[in-house]
Amino acid sequence: MSETGRLTRRLSLAAVGAALTAACAPLSLFAALTPKDPAARQARNVAFGPQPHQRLDVFGPHRAKGDAPAPVAVFFYGGSWDTGRRQDYGWVGQALASRGFVTVLPDYGLYPQVRYPGFLQDGAQAVRWAQDHAAEFGGDPNRIVLVGHSAGAYNAAMIALDTRYLKAAGVDPKHIRALGGLSGPYDFLPLTDPIAERTFGEAADLPGTQPTSFVTKDSPPAFLATGDADTMVFPKNTVKLAAKLRAAGVPVEEEHYAGVDHVRMVLALSRPFRGRAPVLQQLTDFLHAHAG
Repeated sequence: MSETGRLTRRLSLAAVGAALTAACAPLSLFAALTPKDPAARQARNVAFGPQPHQRLDVFGPHRAKGDAPAPVAVFFYGGSWDTGRRQDYGWVGQALASRGFVTVLPDYGLYPQVRYPGFLQDGAQAVRWAQDHAAEFGGDPNRIVLVGHSAGAYNAAMIALDTRYLKAAGVDPKHIRALGGLSGPYDFLPLTDPIAERTFGEAADLPGTQPTSFVTKDSPPAFLATGDADTMVFPKNTVKLAAKLRAAGVPVEEEHYAGVDHVRMVLALSRPFRGRAPVLQQLTDFLHAHAG
């Protein structure tokens, strides 16, 4: 690519990143333009259940013959539980794979077709698929980490902490070695936000919808990160969940990134925006330390 072409691409990505922050551009454009990390897409559009939305992609690290099995990351994207698709997050799958994780990137049911707890049941089913099939892609089914951003961080946290979902899906909760939550809503009662009201308002047990309600001494170690400029999911959610985990004696790394807002948190996993905050490095270092 010529120098002019590279400059044009960088300017385009900068414009898309700014527009994403303003919530006025489709993430699919960013996914198409952004440079990707070196990784292998090992499977695409794989069914993990009978519903049309129960599909996933798998990304893996480049491996040499004889390499030991890699830890497995299941990444849940955000989108207020009513938007999102895995095709727009392949760059996250490749980023995690390039750091040594067999990465499973599932879709899940969205509002209004699905309300709480349907998307959690979908997520647990995706984890069951990862457990059952990780070895086929060079992964270790006994070393799974759950990662998510925004609504996806909520999904990851609930599945990791409220072990009923994993058990119902046939997954041993001990296989979940760590949790990585980026800008997640973990403690948001009372329901005052319209998005939360429509998604969780029909739940009979509202405290039972909150990840902070399920912290125990056996909860997995957690990397919890937020940006101090996040006005969409306030940093107090991260503070509350981290404090609960620490009080239970669970290892926690809590990071607050200066000047980072809600969207820039996930964009920091991408190659063009990685210099804004060390999210990917700190996240994957923590996950490796606890997944083994």
